[in-house]
Amino acid sequence: MLNVARWRIVLVAVVAALGIVFALPNFLSQAVRDTLPGFMPRQALNLGLDLRGGSQLLLEVDIETLRRQQLDNIADQMGSSLREAEPRIAATGRGVVGDAARIRLINIEDMGRARAALREIARNPTGGQDDILNFTQGEDGTIEARITDEYLGQLSRQAAQQSIEVIRDRIDPTGTSEVSIVRQGDRRIVVQAPGVSDPGQLKSRIGQTALMTFHMVAQPGRTGGVMQAPPYQQMNQGQPEIVERRPRLTGEHLSRASPSTDPTTNEFVLSFQLDSQGARIFCRITRESTGERFAILLDGQVLTAPRINEPICGGSGQITGSFTAASASELALMLNAGALPAPLTVIDERTVSASLGQDAIESGTVASMVAVLVTVGFMLLAYGTFGIFACLALIVNGILITASMTVIGAALTLPGIAGLILTIAMAVDANVLIYERMREEANAGRGPALAIDAGFNRAMITIIDANLTTILAALILFQFGAGPVRGFAWTLSIGVITSVFTAVLVTQILIAWWFRLSRPKQLPI
Repeated sequence: MLNVARWRIVLVAVVAALGIVFALPNFLSQAVRDTLPGFMPRQALNLGLDLRGGSQLLLEVDIETLRRQQLDNIADQMGSSLREAEPRIAATGRGVVGDAARIRLINIEDMGRARAALREIARNPTGGQDDILNFTQGEDGTIEARITDEYLGQLSRQAAQQSIEVIRDRIDPTGTSEVSIVRQGDRRIVVQAPGVSDPGQLKSRIGQTALMTFHMVAQPGRTGGVMQAPPYQQMNQGQPEIVERRPRLTGEHLSRASPSTDPTTNEFVLSFQLDSQGARIFCRITRESTGERFAILLDGQVLTAPRINEPICGGSGQITGSFTAASASELALMLNAGALPAPLTVIDERTVSASLGQDAIESGTVASMVAVLVTVGFMLLAYGTFGIFACLALIVNGILITASMTVIGAALTLPGIAGLILTIAMAVDANVLIYERMREEANAGRGPALAIDAGFNRAMITIIDANLTTILAALILFQFGAGPVRGFAWTLSIGVITSVFTAVLVTQILIAWWFRLSRPKQLPI
C-alpha cells in the first residue's frame, strides 16, 4: 500500500483535473462562461422545474384519428376474414365511411356465412366478455362495423400510456433531465420540462406522430388503392407522389436511425437499420420491384422516392431530403423513440415559474454547508491528521459529483439536493471503516506501515458490500421511479461511486506521501 502504483497516481490526477475543468462553469457567471475559450466546457448544472421553472404542455389523444386508424385495420380484417372463409365469400367496396368500417357482399345470400366469419374479429383482444364491435347490415349486402364506446375508451387510455414512454424517449432520452410526464384522465397527458423557456421546443418534438412507412409508387394508369402523398414539410420541395395506400413495410421494423453525411455529395442524410424481419421484407420487395420507384413516408408525407436499381438485402439504407444537421438529428431522435400510437393535440401550453426557486436553493446550500461542517468537525476530532486527509478527499468528492452531474446533464431538484446531503454524510463511511481497521491493527501491536496496509486491504470487502447495496437500491429507484425520484437516485449513485473513489484512492495516496515524509513510530489516529 505504501508503494502506490504510478498508474493510480496518474488516474487520480487526471480524474481530479477533469473534475475541476467540468465543475468550474458552475462557479462562474453566464457572462464569464461566454468568454471562455472554445475548448473549455461552458455547460453548468441543470436546475429542476421546482428550482428554476420551465415549460408545461397539456396534450390530448386525437380520438377521431385513433378511431379512423382502428377502422382502417378492421376493414382490412373484414376483407381477409371473408376471403379466408370456405368457400370464399366474394365482397367489394372495403373502406371506412364515417364512423364505420364497411364492406359489401357480391351475393347477398352469403350474409349468414359472412356474419359468422366476421364474428371472430368482434371479440375483445384482452379477453373481456363484451364484443368490441357492433355490426349492422343493409339490404344491398353492406356490412358495417362500429367500435363500441367502451373499447374506444380502452384504446384511448392505452394510447395515452404508450405515448408517455415515447414522449419521454424523445425529450429526455437519458432519463436525467427530471422531465415530468403524467397521464391526466383517460386521454390527456401533462408534460413539464425544467429549464425549457419556450413550450414550442417541446411541441416540435412531441407534435409529430413520426410513423415511417414504405410504399410503392403507383404505376401510371392505376387508380385503385392509391393515395396522394405530399412532400414532407420543407425537406422535399417536389410535387405530390401517387403511392399505394397500403404500406409494404412500416417503421415498427426500424431498429436504429442516425444522422450522417453522404460521402459522394456531402449532404446530410438519415441512415437507418432494419431488424431481421424488416430486412427480409425489404430484400423481397426490392428484388421483386427492381426498376420501380419506392417511396418512404413520414406521417403520410414523402421523405424520398428513389428508383430501386438493385435488390437491397443488407437491411440498411439512407434517406435523403435536403436535411440540415439539426433536422436530421431531430428526425433520428423521434424515429429511435418510436411512433406515437395516435396524434396528440396541444390543449394548453404555458411557462411554469419556479415553485420554490431561490429560497429553496439557498436553503439547500445552507443544509449542505452544515452537513459538510459537521462531517469535517467529526473527522478532525475523531482521527486528527488522518481526518484532514479524509476532508481533502471529501472536497475532491464534491468536485467530482458536480462535474459528473454537469457532464451527463442531470437536473438538480430538491430531492436531488437531499441526495447530495445524504452523499456528503455517507462520503466518509469508507474512511471510517479504513481508519477503525487501522486502529484495531495498531492496538494489536502492528507497526504503522502494517496497520495502514491492513486498514485498506481488509476494509475493502466491507466497503464494497456496503456501497454495492446502496447502488442496487438506487438502480431500483431509477428503474421504477420517475421525475424527482429518479433525480434522487442519480445523485445518490454518482455520490456513492465518487465517494468510494476518493475515500480509497485519494486518501491512500495522501497517507502514502505523509508516511514517506514523516516516518512515524506510531499512527496519529
